[in-house]
Amino acid sequence: MKRGAWRYLWTAPDIRRKLLITLAILILYRFVAHIPVPGVDRDLIAQFMAQGGAGSTLVGLIDLISGGTLLQFSVLAMGVYPYITAQIILQLLMPLIPALQKRMEEDPREGRKFMERWTYYLAVPMAILSAVGQINIFSTLAGGAVIQGFGFGEGQLLRSATIIISMTAGTMFAIWLGELISEYGIRNQGLSLIIFAGIISRIPGNFASLLENQAAGWVSVLAIVLIMIITIFVIVYVQQGRRNVPVMYPGRRMGNRMSMPVKGTLPLMVNMSGMIPLIFAQAILQLPSILASFFANSTTPWVASLSNTLTTFFNPAGPGYWTMYFIMVVGFAFFYTDVLFAQQNYGENLKRVGAQIPGVNRGAPTQRYLTSVLRRITLPGAVFLGVVAILPFLMTLAMPFLATGGGQGMFLVSASGLLIMVGTIREAFFNIDAELKLHGYEESLLVR
Repeated sequence: MKRGAWRYLWTAPDIRRKLLITLAILILYRFVAHIPVPGVDRDLIAQFMAQGGAGSTLVGLIDLISGGTLLQFSVLAMGVYPYITAQIILQLLMPLIPALQKRMEEDPREGRKFMERWTYYLAVPMAILSAVGQINIFSTLAGGAVIQGFGFGEGQLLRSATIIISMTAGTMFAIWLGELISEYGIRNQGLSLIIFAGIISRIPGNFASLLENQAAGWVSVLAIVLIMIITIFVIVYVQQGRRNVPVMYPGRRMGNRMSMPVKGTLPLMVNMSGMIPLIFAQAILQLPSILASFFANSTTPWVASLSNTLTTFFNPAGPGYWTMYFIMVVGFAFFYTDVLFAQQNYGENLKRVGAQIPGVNRGAPTQRYLTSVLRRITLPGAVFLGVVAILPFLMTLAMPFLATGGGQGMFLVSASGLLIMVGTIREAFFNIDAELKLHGYEESLLVR
């Protein structure tokens, strides 16, 4: 890392402006995050979280993705999570709908605009469903109405509609702030930075809760800090892991002469899917609890029994939940990587430019060969994501005091949260580094 390049972050006017815009938008986001939903009972939420147990663990999992706004039950309680879910759904539907895939292949630019537009459309019903589900889950777990008068009975419709609209509008506002960051601040980092800001804001409170916990001494706190440092090192190491496949590119004609073929490499990432498998597996595991919450107070005995069974089975305090979480994360890592790699179609792209992998025929055979290589190197990346996903449960088994007093929330930050934080910081530095080079600064912020 070169020290001289850091001064350009402030002396370069364009880069300074983008950084200040990004910082101002994140401050605005954190300010709005403290605006509560109308009628929310914060005392009941605080009492529920202070009790600890399985319910508070589930709420902590949802709160991580919401960027730390759920426990405040603000208008941004869902964060940008509905938009991310909508993105994942459309990406998974693309290979299943031939017309959609054909649109993307014929005109990628227009296809991306089409996908972005429909992602916004789908984010609205996802936000409405999430808002109703979160309120019902909170009320069921806390043993009381988190928002008085919420429901769809007589005289409740207008109040409930107002609450749902305010929470949905908060989600769309957060998405809009993320788009502003991507357009006027750090490019293509808006949504990631929105979630990043929420996770960062939770760290001081988590440390304070851990220090107040009488069962956790300074040795335990130092152990947690050490585990966080080791986790960051492993995340960076795995995220940078690549398999370089040799590729021969054809020579170029220079006048009457033909240059020799050029030997290059095609880097395949060990973890191409990033955080998507964790988010998608979490969404699937939360869905039964959300649906069960709608029927928790049913007067029909078998419906109420089924609701209680689903709530118990998908209880995040039990080993069954975390076993399913691990299996789903590993499975989705392979599935999502296959979907992304099939969309990129390296076999046809290399054939189009005349490139070839030594010993492999061009076109479809090249795509099959690269897919087999990618699946082999995806295995350690998928297992790594699975371990990151269940790290809070593993550390709670090793240190039982983490199950109370906010300790497990700390490990949510040191596992899934740290993966988001490290990935966001790396991408932000790469984007800023590219901006420096684009403006003619030869010094780099990073050592490649």
